[in-house]
Amino acid sequence: MESSVTSSVIDLRHYRHGSLPDGFKELLISVHADAYAEAMDNEFNQRFPWFVDHWSAMDGFTCVVAFDGEEPTGFAYGAPLPPGREWWRPTNYQPDNGYTSTYAVSEVMVRPQWRKKGISAQLHEALLKERSEDLAVLLVDVTHPRVQDLYESWGYRKVGEQQPFADSPLYAVMLKDLRA
Repeated sequence: MESSVTSSVIDLRHYRHGSLPDGFKELLISVHADAYAEAMDNEFNQRFPWFVDHWSAMDGFTCVVAFDGEEPTGFAYGAPLPPGREWWRPTNYQPDNGYTSTYAVSEVMVRPQWRKKGISAQLHEALLKERSEDLAVLLVDVTHPRVQDLYESWGYRKVGEQQPFADSPLYAVMLKDLRA
């Protein structure tokens, strides 16, 4: 039986630290500005260019951008976290048999006119497909329970909460076992 979810994504393009094309940062910033158009007066959202610089400079940074023709529809990116700096450390989570290598999914974002077409799931799956880490971790604003539910449907579970920056929201810390 064919899925009733249709997607207009024609192309998923993969990018890595050290080989990012000219205009890459601006592409992500433009998608973010569209995705958060109604919340861009929030100071934390205005710092997104800093986050792009921070993440894209990390060894192991990977990004998948979805395109409808030449129009970017969304992206997902992240990087492996250094041992001891995993986002789940401040929670009560106990790794299974020492499996602690962790890939942080920092962003999964789709522009409004392309939402509800399965693009975020495609981006997330493509981002994690080749990962060798034991775990994937991401943070979800606790005031967005539907987003948390979506990640749970992708195999994540909430293991705690944290506020990584004084001006950031309180986030649910969510983990997914990549060895399964």
